[in-house]
Amino acid sequence: MNIFRLVGDMTHLASVLVLLLKIHTIKSCAGVSLKTQELYALVFAARYLDIFTNYVSLYNTVMKLIFLGSSFSIVWYMRYHKVVRRSYDKDQDTFRHYFLVLPCLALALLINEKFTFKEVMWAFSLYLEAVAILPQLVLLQRTRNIDNLTGQYVFLLGAYRALYILNWIYRYFTEPHFVHWITWISGLVQTLLYADFFYYYFQSWKNNQKLHLPA
Repeated sequence: MNIFRLVGDMTHLASVLVLLLKIHTIKSCAGVSLKTQELYALVFAARYLDIFTNYVSLYNTVMKLIFLGSSFSIVWYMRYHKVVRRSYDKDQDTFRHYFLVLPCLALALLINEKFTFKEVMWAFSLYLEAVAILPQLVLLQRTRNIDNLTGQYVFLLGAYRALYILNWIYRYFTEPHFVHWITWISGLVQTLLYADFFYYYFQSWKNNQKLHLPA
């Protein structure tokens, strides 16, 4: 554990809390992509298959439970809550996210650290997480007007991955034999996908204006 990993984890947790705050208090999921939330639920389900068989630390187990529980609860709220689901804009959220799942699974079968079920699922979760934000970014471009909580949620998600890159750089120079190409490349791709959003987010913050993305 180092400061970059800890702050990255807290930023990731903050992104989830911001989204849950929006859903629970405002009773709205406007501007949020259900497709992205379903992909994240699949990411965590595949990544944390070892939650009850491989104990690392209390911190590790608690974080796994939080991300698993929150991701599936968000999907449930957006699909089935009688008030929240009314604000979901399914006409705009049309990205065919299932086209991302099979290529990521095929890539995991071909490129993994070890050809076992758990390691293939781990690689699959990394590849899928790298592109899971795409439906959300497409939805934001279509709707253009972005409320503060949704903008903060997406910003925190991107910041979490950027902080993890700093964590990997730190560990590379401080830990012997710390080389994980699959994790690094997937994380870099994921961070680059946020580049355009980051630019307009900081522009809106600098000019004290509402966040707008170009169509």
